[in-house]
Amino acid sequence: MNRNHSRRHVRPARITAILGLPLMLAGCDMQVLFPAGDVARQQAHLLAISTLLMLVIIIPVMILTVLFAWRYRQNNTAATYRPDWDHSTVLELVIWAAPLLIIIALGALTWISTHTLDPYRRLGRLAPGKAVPANSKPLEIDVVALDWKWLFIYPEQGIATVNGLALPVDREVQFKLTASSVMNSFYVPALAGQVYAMPGMQTQLHAVLNKTGRFGGISANYSGAGFSGMHFEVAGMSDADFGTWVAKTKAAGGTLDTPTYLNLAKPSENAPMMRWASVDPSLFKRIVNQCATPGSPCMSDVMQKDMGGDMHGMNMGHPAPPANNTPPKSPPGALQRSPDALGSSPRPADAPDNAPAMPHSHS
Repeated sequence: MNRNHSRRHVRPARITAILGLPLMLAGCDMQVLFPAGDVARQQAHLLAISTLLMLVIIIPVMILTVLFAWRYRQNNTAATYRPDWDHSTVLELVIWAAPLLIIIALGALTWISTHTLDPYRRLGRLAPGKAVPANSKPLEIDVVALDWKWLFIYPEQGIATVNGLALPVDREVQFKLTASSVMNSFYVPALAGQVYAMPGMQTQLHAVLNKTGRFGGISANYSGAGFSGMHFEVAGMSDADFGTWVAKTKAAGGTLDTPTYLNLAKPSENAPMMRWASVDPSLFKRIVNQCATPGSPCMSDVMQKDMGGDMHGMNMGHPAPPANNTPPKSPPGALQRSPDALGSSPRPADAPDNAPAMPHSHS
């Protein structure tokens, strides 16, 4: 009796939990599908449209699978039995035309969205129905992926932070990204899609945040032992609050110069948020060119010397020859000769009869 009584209570509890699962998921902050930035919103729209187009094929196939299995089951004598049936033109058209149309629609949608949402391209709008102001300048932020933390430099404001990013809402932001040692990936789901940050290279991302609040940013590419703690906070605020935040950061004091950066670049896990009131203006450029350490050659200088024909005194480059130094003309190849000239090339003389024979190899 007790066992049966407990089962009666367990089953309703399971049913309640299953039915309440969608309600619990609805309370989650699904930033990927409901982002706070217009670029991420367009990407989410592309994801939703692509899913619906694919469901046009998937749902009928799932329904027909169950329907065919039920209708043509063994004990259903009312179903038509045609063991010699092997072709239907109408069915072939439906099977091939429907997926082909879906692929064409997905291809066109992806091609248009890929060019419209190119991360290197400036934004065409700040929000639906809200264009980018004429002659407006985006807020520039230099991003450096360190081990294992994120460095953000605001060149216009002359400040820098670690693991803390502040953005004014409804203003275009241009991120310039690089990494100090290994490839990483900058990803703020509420803002835009992920963009790689690679050492010795500079990538870009244009985005905009349309809502105030606190959002999360992460590293989306494994980069070592401290990867799991390589996350940061993104604060969306009004222009006035952003100005207050900049003034507060400047009041914190400190300068992010070369010695400070070299100490910061050392691997550390779960780094707290840090601020600097001023930044060396040439620091980010030297990080990209991998010459932040004093005395190390910059990649841009090395490549410039190489193009000029001198790479550290070793003449590794390939300079263009002088204009008056005309190289000798090579004889025309077989395809460039006239048919009459073919076969007139000098041939090597035949070996004399008394020429020594080639030795044979013996196994």
